[in-house]
Amino acid sequence: MAGKLCLLLLTVIVVLLFSVEEGFCIKCWVCRSDSDPKCADPFDNSTVPISDCRQEPELPHLPGVRPEMCRKIRQKVNGEWRYFRSCAYVGEPGIEGDERFCLMRTGTYNIFMEYCTCKAKDGCNSASGWTASLCLTLFLSTVAWQLPNVLKVVS
Repeated sequence: MAGKLCLLLLTVIVVLLFSVEEGFCIKCWVCRSDSDPKCADPFDNSTVPISDCRQEPELPHLPGVRPEMCRKIRQKVNGEWRYFRSCAYVGEPGIEGDERFCLMRTGTYNIFMEYCTCKAKDGCNSASGWTASLCLTLFLSTVAWQLPNVLKVVS
């Protein structure tokens, strides 16, 4: 019985370690609609490769800061819409942590900007949508499968 509990704990630790590793890097779409029209909405990623943000260079004005999020910027300048998708170095995902919402700003001279920042999953700067992490699914499946055995050992 103690061996099964040790095996379960080891499995949980390994799954959690893989989940943490996955959280330290993110892959984002990187493009500009002024040079690639497919970067605009509706987004067509058939010709845009997804980029690993760990490969992005360190910025001189942000020493030691690494990109950990994705960003999509939609701006309207003098009636023309432009889209920018990239890795994000600073900011907050969504508004108050809710990635379904974007920060909007308006300025003088007919300028409108919308900043959407996310870190929920790779490629989250493409379109809305939620998917469960494979590691989280595996972890919950393991717990559900072994829970009856663990409860027998504890009681």
